[in-house]
Amino acid sequence: MEPDLFRNRTAVVTGGARGIGLACAERIVAGGGRVALWDRDLVRAQQSAASLKQAIAVEVDVTSEPSIASGLAATEDQLAPPDILIASAGITGPNATVVSYPVDAWKQVIDINLTGVFLCNRAVAGGMALRGYGRIVNIASVAGKEGNPNASAYSASKAGVIGLTKSLGKELATSGVLVNCVAPAVVKTELFSQMTEQHIQYMLSKIPMNRFGEVDEVAEMVAWLASDLCSFATGATFDLSGGRATY
Repeated sequence: MEPDLFRNRTAVVTGGARGIGLACAERIVAGGGRVALWDRDLVRAQQSAASLKQAIAVEVDVTSEPSIASGLAATEDQLAPPDILIASAGITGPNATVVSYPVDAWKQVIDINLTGVFLCNRAVAGGMALRGYGRIVNIASVAGKEGNPNASAYSASKAGVIGLTKSLGKELATSGVLVNCVAPAVVKTELFSQMTEQHIQYMLSKIPMNRFGEVDEVAEMVAWLASDLCSFATGATFDLSGGRATY
């Protein structure tokens, strides 16, 4: 990582208190950038921000437009208008077949994983375009491309993130704002606690490299997409699947 890769850049990282989001924030800070950790768990976000240089914690519910607006205002007031958005907040939802999937759980997964990404993209894209520069990186999943059984809401939500990314990337293609997403295979995070062991082993069995991804591996790819080094990629999906992805 170049020490000045993110010098004078301000990043918003949703779900930044832990997991992939925190790893991405650490990479931004290591490159000289400023980071706002947006998370609904303010205490955990504050603890994570305290371990980083030039980082703040902002309590944000990504499913709420007023909460996002408030978080953006706080970020601009304490740091600067964001040059980078990394939309990482998400949940897995329960493991169940489609015919037995709880409707309330379906709505919650879609609300956080897809509508939340839409609302955050929508909130920052206009300002980035007006300033003539921006990098948006949405965290999707290989499940959004291939579908995992007993995880229909998660798979559908991540497929939606891929479609949203492609659409927004085309809309902003001449604005200086690049919009891409990363589609990891299963990565070792606290989200494992939301899955059954059977489902975890199923996902591992699909990865030719026969191991789970690491958050730092995702953060390395995100860092490139969030930097000036990425200059001719937009509306694209970048696989990080240990060989699982088939297209």
